[in-house]
Amino acid sequence: MIAARRLKVAALGLAVAASVLAAGQPALAASEIAIIVNKDPITTFAIQERMAFVKLRRVKGDPRQAATDELIDEALKKQETRRLNIRVPDAAVDQAYLKFASDNKLTPDQLGQVLGHAGFSQRGFKDYIRVQMGWGQAVQASMRNNAGKLSEEDVVQRMLQQGGNKPSTTEYQLQQVIFVIPPAKRAALKASRMTEANGMRNRFSGCENNYTIAKGLRDVTIRDLGRVTQPELPALWTDPISRLGKGGVTPVLETEKGLEFIAVCSSRSVSDDKVAAMVFQSEDLQKSSKDGPDAKLLAKLKEKAAIIRR
Repeated sequence: MIAARRLKVAALGLAVAASVLAAGQPALAASEIAIIVNKDPITTFAIQERMAFVKLRRVKGDPRQAATDELIDEALKKQETRRLNIRVPDAAVDQAYLKFASDNKLTPDQLGQVLGHAGFSQRGFKDYIRVQMGWGQAVQASMRNNAGKLSEEDVVQRMLQQGGNKPSTTEYQLQQVIFVIPPAKRAALKASRMTEANGMRNRFSGCENNYTIAKGLRDVTIRDLGRVTQPELPALWTDPISRLGKGGVTPVLETEKGLEFIAVCSSRSVSDDKVAAMVFQSEDLQKSSKDGPDAKLLAKLKEKAAIIRR
């Protein structure tokens, strides 16, 4: 598995000129259903709001057409991520939002002000971020499913092409720590549970000690994940674990289970035929990711979609 590509929000080209702040917010018209994409409605209000976002990013062409096309594409992307049960944590979206504000030398409140004065909401921008992040994972899943497995002969030939050297990778001994939050109580308990999770994380001194610490806490689950190689890491944890090196704990992230972090109990470099096959497979996926797999998958979904324009 290769890491899901990071959402490069700054590449959107969002204009943050002072003139935007001075512009008045457009009046909101009554909303009606304009388009249905596989039973999911797109309203005239959504199109109007997206037009403001399109203009803010200085997208070329007719703003209404660009907004409509974007919303149809995003409806298909959302449906595919739902089908694959992909969920982007709120914490990941918030982090991307904060990074975008920082990259543009704005505070989060100032960014919200820029968006609001242009006629686009902070909520709408975060939804946009969530769709792009989820879509990246969906594309990665599609690439993995479509990639052919390498035979032993293929692996040997690849090694011979590289001078007979067998590739190596890092193997991690991992432990997952989950602070469970019932969905119905997430809003009320998230802040206090985050404090508890960070408190346990800061006390990390080895995976064995986590069991002792967890005994004094409520609703904490610890799972030993065993040995996992770098190419096998879940996309959500690839970058955080890779940055840890030989040990430590990842930042706390919000997931569908609640709040969790991963502890790296130990790590080592490994090299065998199985590892070689995984490394070569990962390299192939990296190369194919440059060939526009997202556009291909979107075109495939659009071909099968029922899109009704009213």
